[in-house]
Amino acid sequence: MPSHNDERYIHTAIQSVLAQTYKDWELIVVDDSSNDHTLEIIDGYCRKDPRIRTYATERPSGSPTLPRNIGIKNAKGRYIAFLDSDDKWLPTKLEHQVHLFQEVDDAVIVFSNYKKMDDAGQPHKRNVMAPMSTDYRRLLKGNVMGCLTIMYDTAKVGKLEFPHCGHEDYSLWLTILKSGGKAYNTNSIEAFYRIKSSSVSSNKFRAMGWQWYIYTKIEKLGYPMSVYYFVNYAVRAVIKRLK
Repeated sequence: MPSHNDERYIHTAIQSVLAQTYKDWELIVVDDSSNDHTLEIIDGYCRKDPRIRTYATERPSGSPTLPRNIGIKNAKGRYIAFLDSDDKWLPTKLEHQVHLFQEVDDAVIVFSNYKKMDDAGQPHKRNVMAPMSTDYRRLLKGNVMGCLTIMYDTAKVGKLEFPHCGHEDYSLWLTILKSGGKAYNTNSIEAFYRIKSSSVSSNKFRAMGWQWYIYTKIEKLGYPMSVYYFVNYAVRAVIKRLK
């Protein structure tokens, strides 16, 4: 869980982990040099529950990438999941996902559907529904998995970290799936994603540039294939906004 000046929300995020029906977890909160009371709140939870640990960056990094990677490096468990400090999980999230890993042999990622909520925590009417499964080639057409719902299996793919680029979560999912495994949906709603105007990914034109960079510079698809997948991505993005 990366955090930065989220004293308004982090109680809700941490409480949603404490409320999990699956109890064998560790929560690593990495504070990105907050200057409000966020770190004090985190320390309070660490004192109450030994499953919660905290680290802090030396200076603000400006994105969740560095804090998430610090968390990955220090994680002890087989499965790694992600939750931002302004979002929340539903109580069955971890239980349902661990169970699906145990049921499906070629699963390297498990994800779920989720709901959006506004800045005040009021849920939107529409649920964000993802496909039942995806693989590397299908994911190239656009990200269908919310980071707050992702869990990946380090026993199958190793400990992989987020690259330092825009859409770093999407790029990591592609790297994981390139190994040949698949990603499977629990087909249940397991989280709430908070919509804020200050969100890092809120600028759509910037996001398009990030997408093109991933195709051409990270995945090195070549110009024709990059254009093909970028068109698919753009069409899907338009359809999604029209729904």
